[in-house]
Amino acid sequence: MPSFLHKLHRRSSRPANKQAKDENQYPANGDNGNGNSNGNGVAHRQSSSTLNSSQVGSSTPSTTPATSTTEGETEPKTNGPTPLPIRSPTRAQRPGVDPVKRYSVNGLTSTTSNASHSSMNRSSLLAPRILSITDNSWVHQQVLLVFGQIGDSSSRPLDGSLTVNHHQGRFPPTCWPVNDSYFKALVHLEPGWNRIRMDFTSPKVSSTNTSVPAHATFININYLPLTHSPPLQLAIILGHDSPGTYDAPPERMQREGNGLELAMKKFRMAAYLWQAFTGEQMNRYKFGRRCFRFEDAWEPGTLSYQDWGTNQFRTQAKIHVIRSKRSVAEIRDLERAQQYTNGTKKSELFDIAAEAIKDYFHITPGNKLYVSCMFLDSTWDTREKTIRGHAALGGGVPDLQLGIFGSQALHSYPSSIEEVFQAFQDCTRTDTAYIANDCGESGSNWEAANIGIGAHLHETGHLFGCPHQESGVMLRDYVTFNRTFTCREPYSTRTKSPGQRLILPQDECKWHRLDVLRFRFHPCFRIPQDGNANGDGSVQVWTVDSGQGGVIATSKSGIAWVELYVEGDDVCRTWREFPETDGQYPRQVALDEASLRSDLAKDKQKSKLKVEVFSAGGGSHVIEDFGRLSNQKIARVKLPGGRWGYRGSKLGFSQMEGSQPQEVILDSAHISTKLLLSIKVWHGFAVDGIEFIYEDATSQLFGKRGGGPSEFPLDTRKGELILGFALRAGLWIDGIQILTSLGRKSEWYGNPNGGSGHTLIPPRGYTIGGISGSCAGWIDGFALIITR
Repeated sequence: MPSFLHKLHRRSSRPANKQAKDENQYPANGDNGNGNSNGNGVAHRQSSSTLNSSQVGSSTPSTTPATSTTEGETEPKTNGPTPLPIRSPTRAQRPGVDPVKRYSVNGLTSTTSNASHSSMNRSSLLAPRILSITDNSWVHQQVLLVFGQIGDSSSRPLDGSLTVNHHQGRFPPTCWPVNDSYFKALVHLEPGWNRIRMDFTSPKVSSTNTSVPAHATFININYLPLTHSPPLQLAIILGHDSPGTYDAPPERMQREGNGLELAMKKFRMAAYLWQAFTGEQMNRYKFGRRCFRFEDAWEPGTLSYQDWGTNQFRTQAKIHVIRSKRSVAEIRDLERAQQYTNGTKKSELFDIAAEAIKDYFHITPGNKLYVSCMFLDSTWDTREKTIRGHAALGGGVPDLQLGIFGSQALHSYPSSIEEVFQAFQDCTRTDTAYIANDCGESGSNWEAANIGIGAHLHETGHLFGCPHQESGVMLRDYVTFNRTFTCREPYSTRTKSPGQRLILPQDECKWHRLDVLRFRFHPCFRIPQDGNANGDGSVQVWTVDSGQGGVIATSKSGIAWVELYVEGDDVCRTWREFPETDGQYPRQVALDEASLRSDLAKDKQKSKLKVEVFSAGGGSHVIEDFGRLSNQKIARVKLPGGRWGYRGSKLGFSQMEGSQPQEVILDSAHISTKLLLSIKVWHGFAVDGIEFIYEDATSQLFGKRGGGPSEFPLDTRKGELILGFALRAGLWIDGIQILTSLGRKSEWYGNPNGGSGHTLIPPRGYTIGGISGSCAGWIDGFALIITR
């Protein structure tokens, strides 16, 4: 071994100083009360649990070159912001950053590497190794989460700091702690190729006394914004008479304020944490680095606090500030219960938010909007011990998918990238004389940040269509949301434990597999590789001969997975996925009852079974009683001539006043000499009836003659037949379109924009034998009868 490597090995192998005995003890007071300002009116958190800390936070180009210091030595002065503390055995000066020389380190150049891993300084055994993403990767988010290691697993664990030098110095450098040789960092990206350099320093290893870092790694990342996907809008809602402030303890109010401008910075940073977390989770589940995007705006940047005083403009997520028609008093009086108690008027806050958003965005029919919003006027009622003006809800109304949350934990949020690590290490106790201990799980600032940011992400999950799950964010696993961004956890008042010393990816909060499956096919998560979206994601299910599988599910966009629920289940515990082949999911799958039940726990296999079928186009279909649907005695219809037909899944609710069941077996399906010439549709604002006209001047009517008739002739000389129908349906049948075997389509009859879209085409090997359903003032139930 060369002598210089031998010396380096000996230095890096020295044991670290023993940690202070009370390092993991809960501090008597979580804040030292001496929050220093960075000169821009931005004060930084410093927990009194921090002992013998090294300086980790942000680094500026004007800092002096990095040199190692020992305990008791005076550190060189800098003209940058106040350094940010973390726990570490000794103190070390912040790594220096020279934007001119950063791309020439120990022979490394800025040439893009063709290797599958980042370009490392091969002469250093301690150059950072990035484990979560490979060199030359493509991503679709502005702030990327990276995870890595210093040295290898056989090396002695080291503490220190990692400096992230962003592309061409266009974003201020940031520093992140290295704990037991592992690090997690957030990297700001610009559209196009980004050349990132990461430097490791530690008082326990040698470093040069120049501006050239000894332990550096380059990585190239290509950031491609997804401007073709609908964005997730971020909004803050206030009462029309709101002062634009939020709850904060007095010390914090004095140190950083609690006004609207800071609220926007904190909400924006929280949203970028959602995005970084979700993008990494999608990649771990092998769905690529897809993620939702935000609406961007060109405005004074807030992601780095070093931009705050310089008025540096950047492209960043836009926060819409919306004044409601309601007063602060009205908003606060609507919600008198805490987030997870049985408040009687929670939905009214959802309605108020929807009303304000519709007025602000001028939503037009058919253009769906996705909005996650925060009520800034939420407040802790110290007398009644409840949070007023807050509800945690997510869901949808026509043309709007909405998630709402309150601002009761906003004071604990980081307001910039540099504050993320601090926020999740801040052990300052929650003083319920001023602020809420939400659900009793926010006993300290870092836990309040978990509940606020994580629970709001939970409601955003509902906005994207996720139900509650048996684990993950859509249960309550967001109480460990901090673990995604840190490698060490402080004392927890929730668990009364000293926290976890080393946090690796397997210890982190997660999205459930069923959540990411929904995201995979959601329009907000589309990536260029997905190709053209098929507009019809509807799912149909058909009872067929037992030899054909019992039940067949079909979808034009393909069947992606099915979820199984047994009686008593409130969340899905069993599901089955279908493979993607050459970018296409199977358009037809057989659902055999015995096979599906074999996937269930043995004590549940005889229970009533509910099945929900999901398509790759984002649609789904619920079979409330799969056993009943697959029972051929119930589903089948005997056709004249002795053959059997089978009723498919029905559209429409058949619940209109005076609704009566109807069924028509087409003469052309069982009389070979009966030639169908045309289809006449009776319609107005909905579909009243469908009449089948034959060559012998006879006809068959399903529904009734109402509105006005429109006739669609078939080309009988070419043997044209009815292939199926496209429908718009909700409570009733709004509109219908006829599809033929020659690929022709009729115009839309009725209302082409009502309800939701569906395509009814029999599965392979079957044809249309008749129509089943119901009719009241117009058709309110419609299903095909299919036959072999």
